[in-house]
Order: sequence, then structure tokens, then C-alpha cells
Amino acid sequence: MAVAVKKCGGEVALLAVLVLAGCGLQDADGADEAAPATGRVLNVELVVVEPRDFSEAIHLSGTVEADREVLVSAEESGVVTAVLVKKGSQVSEGQPLLRIDDRLLSSQVAQATAQAALAGELWTRRRRLFEEDRVGSELAYLEAKYQAQQADAALATLQRRLERTVVLAPIKGVLNDRMVEVGTMVNPGTPVARIVDIDPVKVAAGVPERYASDIRTGSRATVTFDALDAQSFAATIGFVGAVVNRSNRTFPVELHLPNPGRAVKPEMVADVEVVRRVVSAALVVPRDAIVRVEAGYSAFVVVDQGGVEIVESRSVTLGPSQGNEVVISTGLRAGDRLVVVGQKQVATGDRVRVVGGR
Repeated sequence: MAVAVKKCGGEVALLAVLVLAGCGLQDADGADEAAPATGRVLNVELVVVEPRDFSEAIHLSGTVEADREVLVSAEESGVVTAVLVKKGSQVSEGQPLLRIDDRLLSSQVAQATAQAALAGELWTRRRRLFEEDRVGSELAYLEAKYQAQQADAALATLQRRLERTVVLAPIKGVLNDRMVEVGTMVNPGTPVARIVDIDPVKVAAGVPERYASDIRTGSRATVTFDALDAQSFAATIGFVGAVVNRSNRTFPVELHLPNPGRAVKPEMVADVEVVRRVVSAALVVPRDAIVRVEAGYSAFVVVDQGGVEIVESRSVTLGPSQGNEVVISTGLRAGDRLVVVGQKQVATGDRVRVVGGR
């Protein structure tokens, strides 16, 4: 090359420059052929879509009520002579609660007993004379018969009144309140005690009318009490109201809960979750894995193309949802690998690197 420069001067110099330029272009072409194809590779996390049962629930606010609550009243007049049960005690059905002075009624019962005995004896003798010996008139016979019956009825009435001087518990439960003390004068109808049965308890709630076709007796539910450190109880609906409340457009429901420890108390507030429906073999995915697009909703899945992980976009139709989960009605299949982290950065055809999954 140096000789050419000496002999040809400037022309040869120009030729040398062109030759060098050509060599440079040839080297550059060789470099392009050797370099691999480049493109962005994004890190994503996946979840494999698998069918499972999905429960859609309705969330309600409820209030605890006693299963039964009875205001006990006196049935006889008199002064309270004894209080037999302390307030707050557990009582059984038929257990005596208090006594009313029964001395007057006891005397009346003794008198009626004697009168009934006399009337019975007269009826026995009159019947024998009339039926066997044909002595006496039929009118006297009938008078003796009915007088004996009246005396027996009067005695039974007084005996029943005497029994009612002991006030009994009409139901089992807790003696939650007592309104009288020894020496209190009471009359028939005077409230003397209140008994509440809180095992089980009822939880009353109102269901919006739009769920009228979904809620029925026997529907499963979960009841949670924040006052009891978010303790939850399984329950079923035992009553569904037939009328919608016109003021708040809800209909009443009641659930029964066992309460052996009496930890759940009337007037507590409860969070009620009622199962609206169960979808069998549903494709359930995280709601945040679905991307809202102009035409509806899309999901991104990762497929293997010759050993390369590539993203595909799928148009999906959403079904019922609960919390951060939603059912995919159409657009996905069991076994699809759904992008759940990085779905807002990928597009169809992107290469990805799977770095985790749920």
C-alpha cells in the first residue's frame, strides 16, 4: 500500500481511503449477523388458573335478640312474702320465683273443701234413695247432683288460685330483672320479673329487596362479633320475612346461634355474611389481575413458544365477585398461566421472565 502511494500520488491515496472504507463496512455487516435479536424482557408473577367452587356472599348488619323474653306478672293479689331466686340466676321452666301471702286463700280452700264434702255426701244419699228406692222427687235428685258439681268446681277454682300465689318461671332462662321485693303489694297483672332465654340467641337483620330471590330458609351464613375479638359463628337462616319494609326497602331475616357460654348478649351488633349462591367448578382469579380496556376486560397469560415465554392477551367476561376474587365466565381455560404481577406493563408478544407465583 505504501508503494501505491508513492507511484500514484493523490489518486492512489483516494483509492486507499475507499478500500479502507469498504473494509470497515464489511466488518460492520459481520457484526450485525453475529449479534442476537434484542427486545424487552419483563419480570412477571403468575398464578395457574384452576377450577374450584366459589361462594358469593351478601354482607349485612344485624342485632342480637334473646330467643325468648317473658315479662312475668302476678296472677293473685297480696303481699310478697318470699323471694326465692336471685337476679341473674339461671332458672328452669316451672321453677318457683316468689311467694305471695296465701293465708286468706288457704282459709277459703278449707271452707270450700268442707262444702264440697257435704254436697257430695248429700248427692250420694239422694241418688241412692231416688234410683234404688224411688223415694223423693226428680227435682230434688237433680238439685243434689248439681250442687255437688258446683261445690267441686268452686273448690277447684280456689285450689288453683292458691297455687298461683307461688309465681313460677314460664320458660327456662336467666332471671334478668326482678321488679318486687319482700313486702311489695301486687295485684293480678303486676310485673314481677323478666326472664330471657339466650341459649340460643337470634340475630335479626334486614336484607335489601334485590336479593329476595336468593335468600331462603336454610341458607348458610357466618356471624362475626367485633365485640368478641371478631369471633365467628356458623349459622343458618331460620326465618325469612314475607313483607318488605317500605321505609328502607329491606325484608327481615333471623338466624339462630347456640350460646352455651352466654358470651353473646342481646343488643350486640353482628356482621352477617349470607351465602347468596355457590358456583361449582368456577375459574376464580384475583380481581386486580384483570385489566379494564376500551372494549371491556382483558387478562394476560403466558405461553411457551419454542422455549420462549410470550405474553398473550385474552378478552374475558366477568361473573360474580367476592372481595378481591372474581369468576371468569369466558376467556380463560383451566391450566392457563395468568399474569398477576406486572399485568399493567405487558402487551401481547412481550417476552417475560417468570420470577414468582401464587
